[in-house]
Amino acid sequence: MKRFFLIFLTVQAVLFGIEMLNPVQTAVVHPWTGWLAKVSAAIVHLIDPTVISYGRVLQSAKTGFGVSIEAGCNGVEATIVLVAAMLAFPSSWAMKAWGIGLGFIAVQAVNLLRIVSLFFLGQWNFKVFEFAHLYMWQALIMLDVLVVWLLWMRYVAKRDPQPAAGASAAAS
Repeated sequence: MKRFFLIFLTVQAVLFGIEMLNPVQTAVVHPWTGWLAKVSAAIVHLIDPTVISYGRVLQSAKTGFGVSIEAGCNGVEATIVLVAAMLAFPSSWAMKAWGIGLGFIAVQAVNLLRIVSLFFLGQWNFKVFEFAHLYMWQALIMLDVLVVWLLWMRYVAKRDPQPAAGASAAAS
């Protein structure tokens, strides 16, 4: 357990440090966030054809209300926490890669739901928007990370021979 937490915290520190570097922000995070705004606009467009997106902003041309997808709202940080947990857990590299790939998709799918719902909530009631943005969705995104990780661990425990082999080698 101690080993898990040390690896988990170290991987998080390294990945958060890398994520904050200007070249990484410019080459990865900002384009990703802009892409999220475009995909969110495409989803919203099914209900509200007046929606526009530019840069990392999603805005209603009709009401003028918009949301800007900032750091912490693009799913990158939640994904880093998930990746750190999966890398820290004893399993094969194939299982880790599989889990990180599917976990990334799961986190980003929930994040798209978050962005779209906040866009509509903000037009309906700003106080509800603030509560949902600052509290409800923060908790739900991290709950998504936890659930994905727990489901992945359960799958790994049933199907990955490496942790058992490592445990019996350590016992010898």
